[in-house]
Amino acid sequence: MRPDGSSGLATGRAVVLFDGTCKLCNGWATFIIRQDREHRLTLAAVQSAEGQALLKWAGLPQDQFNTIVLVENDRFYVRSDAMFKILAHLPARWHWLLMARVFPRALRDWLYDKIALNRYKLFGRYDACHLPAADHQDRFLTQEALK
Repeated sequence: MRPDGSSGLATGRAVVLFDGTCKLCNGWATFIIRQDREHRLTLAAVQSAEGQALLKWAGLPQDQFNTIVLVENDRFYVRSDAMFKILAHLPARWHWLLMARVFPRALRDWLYDKIALNRYKLFGRYDACHLPAADHQDRFLTQEALK
């Protein structure tokens, strides 16, 4: 992160931080890779050095991974706000899901938290951070991108 307090990410670059040991989260990351053919979104596991650096920059816990985070334009979004920002980056066929923003944030985040806190029980967990497939490595944030 830079001395000026910025994230160090290029303006307009959006990074999705996800739990690399969570099977649901990895499924979501794979979905993003498949749908985001214009490469608008970059991914980083929260357990990676890059993910840890962005969590620290945002002032978020670095040892509890109960939310998805989107970092964009030196701002960060969590929970349902992050999900809506991510969906907005995906092709138009997914934008109908943005209608769920009509529900109050407290209700959306309550539902998000219920799923997030039970995700390992519901969907399972990897023993270690799941690594990207060789053909997806260019979709993941690198240390060089943070400089």
